[in-house]
Amino acid sequence: MHLADRLGRPLADLRLSVTDRCTLRCSYCMPEEEYRWLPRSDILRFEELVVLVQAFVECGVEDVRLTGGEPLLRKDLPRLVGMLRGVRGLRELSMTTNGILYAPLARELKDAGLDRVTISLDTLDPARFRALARRDGLDEVLSALEAARAVGMRGTKIDTVVLRGVNDDEILPLFEHARSLEAEIRYIEYMDVGGATQWSPDKVVPAAEILATIERAHGPARRVDVESRAPAKRHLLADGSVFGLVASTTRPFCSTCDRSRVTADGMWFHCLYATRGTNLRELLRAGAGTDDLRRAIVDGWRERADRGAESRLEQAQRGALAGRDDLLDNPHLEMHTRGG
Repeated sequence: MHLADRLGRPLADLRLSVTDRCTLRCSYCMPEEEYRWLPRSDILRFEELVVLVQAFVECGVEDVRLTGGEPLLRKDLPRLVGMLRGVRGLRELSMTTNGILYAPLARELKDAGLDRVTISLDTLDPARFRALARRDGLDEVLSALEAARAVGMRGTKIDTVVLRGVNDDEILPLFEHARSLEAEIRYIEYMDVGGATQWSPDKVVPAAEILATIERAHGPARRVDVESRAPAKRHLLADGSVFGLVASTTRPFCSTCDRSRVTADGMWFHCLYATRGTNLRELLRAGAGTDDLRRAIVDGWRERADRGAESRLEQAQRGALAGRDDLLDNPHLEMHTRGG
């Protein structure tokens, strides 16, 4: 099915959160001391997630990425991977993880059918890692990257959020580390999404600045995959190295955005910045089948006109999207609830 929204954007990519819990408390995502968690009774069962994914695939979704929170906190996740691999028409099944729990499960996840993994790595310095994440764990993340390579996982990516005055001096060391692992690093601008209560414009390192830093060290970089709808704009160096830049804050890509998100409790959000979603859990638990869910998805996507990041860019006085009290009132605003 070819399904387009009001701006002509297809529905092709689904970020599927399986938990709102996380093993870290990264300053750009979870800087507060107190959080309100989703009720456990609302968290979708594996069988419900499979039904949802089948409905989305029948509406045009080709790629599903498991996310969280930290998805590996979900018990028996390899079993869910195997179940999702049975969904007819699903092209790629990937996962984003902070890496803390990944290494012991790397082989099992691959054997279950996981196609690709993206691992977050913002620093190579243990003390800085603890300051950023408010937890130790750098050794586990580095082991996760090694494990992905050891089990033959292809297309591994590293996600790096760059913050001014925090880790912007590690752009090149992180690039070299990714290259040594044959992984593709993607530098992400600090985003003013829900949960980023300490966000301010002066902490954003623009993608253009990151590109200039790399080109000064390695020479000119050429854009590749120019027609891609993926958030990362990929660049190729003369030596064959490829890296990505996600300029979601300074140069939003709303006009080509083909992805939406389903939270672990079944709320469907058309946009990372959306304040309201569609409760698919209620439909599921009222006995809705794939046909009913497909109709809800078709109706919802056809009405979609979200351009959240572009709207944020247009604001004269731009601050954090939500404050601490807002997030306690509505945990669905949280990035760790909505999924990366």
